[in-house]
Amino acid sequence: MKSSRLFLPFLAIFVSVNCGAQAPLAAPATAPATAPASAPASTTSASAPSAPLEFDVATVKPAAPLNFAQIRADMQAGKPPRLGPHVDAARAEYIYMTLKQLIAIAYHVKEYEIEGPDWLGEQRFDIEATIPAGATKDDAPAMLKALLQDRFKLEAHPDTEERKVLALVVGKDGPKLKTSPPPAAFDPNAPLKPGEQQMDGPDGPVRMMRNPDGSTTINLGDRGVVTNRFDGQAQALRIESSGVTMAGFAEILTRVLQIGNTGGPQVVDQTGLKGYYEVETEISFADLVASGRAFAGQPQAASGGATTASGAATAADPSGGQTVYASVEKLGLKLEDRKAPVTELVIDHAEKTPTEN
Repeated sequence: MKSSRLFLPFLAIFVSVNCGAQAPLAAPATAPATAPASAPASTTSASAPSAPLEFDVATVKPAAPLNFAQIRADMQAGKPPRLGPHVDAARAEYIYMTLKQLIAIAYHVKEYEIEGPDWLGEQRFDIEATIPAGATKDDAPAMLKALLQDRFKLEAHPDTEERKVLALVVGKDGPKLKTSPPPAAFDPNAPLKPGEQQMDGPDGPVRMMRNPDGSTTINLGDRGVVTNRFDGQAQALRIESSGVTMAGFAEILTRVLQIGNTGGPQVVDQTGLKGYYEVETEISFADLVASGRAFAGQPQAASGGATTASGAATAADPSGGQTVYASVEKLGLKLEDRKAPVTELVIDHAEKTPTEN
């Protein structure tokens, strides 16, 4: 039973990565973390301007519960589970995904930029569809958007409002960061290495490799490389990244703080630092949950530890991991509670049950 509990946090990270690249991943290197989300739009590729923005055939059904024993066995064998978005020229599959994850892909936004009822991030679905002749995989988000509007009666609009965020700023003694060469893009058509898996993220293709030591390396191409490892003994998440910007690091922290839908905050880069860096952090899993709950205003478990400005415990966790705040401070940086204008996609209406196939 204990091993299952240790496995779940790692699986949560994997599912987040695979289901739309929503795990601790770097943002595009050229885009600041505070950049407004793209307004909802349906676009077709330049090579097929007249392609229909609808799937030829599509089935939508509730996702079956995960078989953790099978997933664990597959991952130990170097075979990632069949989860998340997988799109090619002929088919589009979105497996074990929440409606919020599907909306994020269809509208070109991030999950934390979606404002709607909690159930959007709870119920999971499997969608399998055929891409019509003349269309390309680049048309899939627009076709997915049409499917959500048709089958879930989805209605949404963009908006901007001031929200509480965590600002990533430079500490009083200056940054303690090691610079890194700019990341290199990979050829998405190149053959995969043994055990490597390629997925379609919201910002482009992603390649993921499960390493012999249990860690997972996520190659984002020109957006950097991130390696995650969940240390079961220390109950801590270790993150090593190279070729990332401070905007990318802020995005990594945002993803980490929102593991498990804990209501964690958005981290916004306000360091003013340019360039690419190598960043290594180790954060206790207990603190990730505590930070998200504190930011969402949920009660904390009694612990007796010190607290940050956002109320997260700093000394209560008995594991070997650090708090998010302490980990950031070791880099000569700091997280501060601030308010900033945030662009979001407001969900006006959505049905919990899709119309029949």
